[in-house]
Amino acid sequence: MHAVDDERLLALALEVFARGICVPRSFTHPYLAERVEGLWVTRDAPRRRGRYRREEWIAHGVSPEETVRTIRRHTRGQHAICAIRACGESDEPIRTGYRALDYRLGFTEPVMVHRLQRIPRIAPPTKIVRVLDAALATKVNKAARRRQILPEHLTPDAPLRTYAALVEGNPVGWVSSAEVAGATWCAYLYVKPDFRRRGIGRALMCRMVRDDRSYGSQLAVLAASHTGALLYPLVGYEQIGTLYSYTPRRR
Repeated sequence: MHAVDDERLLALALEVFARGICVPRSFTHPYLAERVEGLWVTRDAPRRRGRYRREEWIAHGVSPEETVRTIRRHTRGQHAICAIRACGESDEPIRTGYRALDYRLGFTEPVMVHRLQRIPRIAPPTKIVRVLDAALATKVNKAARRRQILPEHLTPDAPLRTYAALVEGNPVGWVSSAEVAGATWCAYLYVKPDFRRRGIGRALMCRMVRDDRSYGSQLAVLAASHTGALLYPLVGYEQIGTLYSYTPRRR
């Protein structure tokens, strides 16, 4: 692909990432994405009471020095930086720049996209369903030990779709897809440890991206764990960059 097209694809993926991570975080209080001086920032909408949650600043093509200056002008306090390196770019400026500014690297994650053109057809190893009734939503939320599905997500045209793998009627795995910016963000994929290595994760992802395409999405985006990065290419995802998560060192 041409370099300009690569850059546009990454720019769209980062917008989907920024807006997508706001969806589950808005379950309790609105969590918003906005552009600030060439960066994306995701953070709480204004609060009348209570502490603000940590902000996430997303930077690509902006130097560590300029990124930190911008954050210091606009942050409300606690924050993390998601520095993005495109595939083929050196990570040395990111690593040396944030180290010199007294930021600590927490983790890295591949940033991956699915163009939704070729989706594997596989026989699911167990029943895969979209969660559209309250009883199953309650089971998934209980199994996940947190609210992942709200009542407004149980209609066919809801912008957040959740899929569950069922064994004897009980969820053993689940994944969610959020519609943002004309694309979709994979909010979460989880399979219970006793049911891994059976193809359940792959079946969930194939069902999800197939529905993404049928609902009009042009691109599916996710940030993968390094374990997940081994699975997602089997479904059709490709890595377009790497996320480096930095936080200020405590003094």
